[in-house]
Amino acid sequence: MTITKETVAGKIAAYLRHDLSLTELVNWAEDALMEGDFAEDEESTIADAVARLGVADVRAFGLAWEDCEQLLRQLGYAARVDIVAA
Repeated sequence: MTITKETVAGKIAAYLRHDLSLTELVNWAEDALMEGDFAEDEESTIADAVARLGVADVRAFGLAWEDCEQLLRQLGYAARVDIVAA
């Protein structure tokens, strides 16, 4: 399966919604890097974002909200927060 900017943005969104744990996100990123099947038109941008996600479980790197915002911007997306009654 070819990994696109949309694919990566979707994984980040799932992580931010707590639909995907950090471990699951990192495992996906590591697998994606090993497969290396990135959309050719934006291969370096996608690979850089996936590589950053792949080290998010290392204490020195982590994955803060700001990191997710920056990655999404690099992919051509923006994060938005909606506050709703529980």
